[in-house]
Amino acid sequence: MPSTDARSSLSVSGSDFASASVPRHLARGAVGFGALIAAFALIPAFGPAALLLAPVGLVALRGCPMCWTIGLAQTLSRGRLRKECVDGHCELKPAR
Repeated sequence: MPSTDARSSLSVSGSDFASASVPRHLARGAVGFGALIAAFALIPAFGPAALLLAPVGLVALRGCPMCWTIGLAQTLSRGRLRKECVDGHCELKPAR
């Protein structure tokens, strides 16, 4: 059985939360956070039916607010950083 280094077998492609552009990502954040805030703020006026906005917010944020934040960092760094791996050791370096 061939041995593999744990660091070299990790795939970054499965953990990509970035959007195509920063304005698109910020718009998704506005819709997501707006829907989550409205879901709880409107409970006194509309009762539990207001909670139907929560799934809309979570879908816009792609699952969680932290996922959106990670995606914002990825969207901002896209094109500015590149991953360079040598002998199983990977580093982020500025793009040339």
